[in-house]
Amino acid sequence: MKLLQLIRFKNLLLIALVQFLIKYAMFPAFGVSTTLTLFQFILLVLATLSIAAGGYIINDIFDVQADAINKPHKLIIGKYIPEDKAYIYYMAFTITGVVLGFYLSHVIDRSTFFAIFVIIAALLYIYASFLQQIVLVGNIIISLLVGLSLIIVGVFELLPAINLQNQFIQSSMFEVLFDYAVFAFIISLIREIVKDIQDIDGDYKMDFKTLPLVIGSTRAKYVAFGLTIALIAILTYYITSYLYMREVAVIYFLIAVIGPLIYITIKLFTAETKAHFKTISNLLKLVMLTGMLSMVVYLFILK
Repeated sequence: MKLLQLIRFKNLLLIALVQFLIKYAMFPAFGVSTTLTLFQFILLVLATLSIAAGGYIINDIFDVQADAINKPHKLIIGKYIPEDKAYIYYMAFTITGVVLGFYLSHVIDRSTFFAIFVIIAALLYIYASFLQQIVLVGNIIISLLVGLSLIIVGVFELLPAINLQNQFIQSSMFEVLFDYAVFAFIISLIREIVKDIQDIDGDYKMDFKTLPLVIGSTRAKYVAFGLTIALIAILTYYITSYLYMREVAVIYFLIAVIGPLIYITIKLFTAETKAHFKTISNLLKLVMLTGMLSMVVYLFILK
C-alpha cells in the first residue's frame, strides 16, 4: 500500500482513464482512423504510467525534507520505504516506461517517437532535482507534461494513420485533442500554484523559489484566481463558438465544469488557511476529471 501511495496510484488511474476515454470515446465519436491495437494501446498506457510513477518517486526523494514539514503524515520515503529502495523503484518504473516506449515506437514503425519517452523521463528528473526550485518554471513543466499525456495518444494513434483521404478529419481530431490538453495544462498550472501556497512553510525551509515565496501567498492566490477566471472565459468562448447548437454538451459543461470553476474562484478569493487551499486543490482535481469525462458526451452529440 505504501508503494501505491508513493506512486500516487489514484493520479495514475486518472491518467489511464483519460487515455482510454480518448481512444474509446472521443475517437469513435469523430470516426477517425487509428493505429494501435488494444494490446499496443495498453503498452502505451503502461509506458505513460510507468514514467509518471517514476516521476512521483524521484520528486518525493528530493522533497523528503520539505515534505517532513509540509505533510509529515504523508511522508513515505525514509519512514516506510528506505531512500535507496525508493531509488530502485524509480529506476525500475522509469526504465520500464522507456523500454515499453522504445518497443512500441518500433512496432508501429515510428522509431523517432521513442524520443518522447526519453524527454519526458529526463524532464521529470530535472524538475525534481532542479526546476521545481525556480519560480513558475517547475509548475509550467509539470503542467506541460500533464497536457502531453493526452497529446501522446494523438501522436501514436492519429499521425501514423494519416493519408490524403482522411487528412482533414485526422487534423481536426488532433486540434480537439490539443484543446483538451490546453484545458489540462491550465487546470494543472492553477493546482500547482495552489499546492505551492499550501506547502509554503517547507519550501521556505528548503529555500525554494516558488511563486508564493517570491511574490507572497496573497499575490500568488490572486494569480491562481486570475488563471481560473481566464479558463472560465476560454471555456465560455469555446462553448459559444463550437458547441452552442449541442444542448447536451452545453448543459454538461455548465454544470460539471464551468459551475465548479466559478465556485473555485469564490473559494480562492476567500482562502486563507492550508485547509482551504487543500480543498481547492482537490476541487481542481475533480474539475480535471469532469472536464475529461466530457469526451463521453461526444458519443451522444455526434452519433
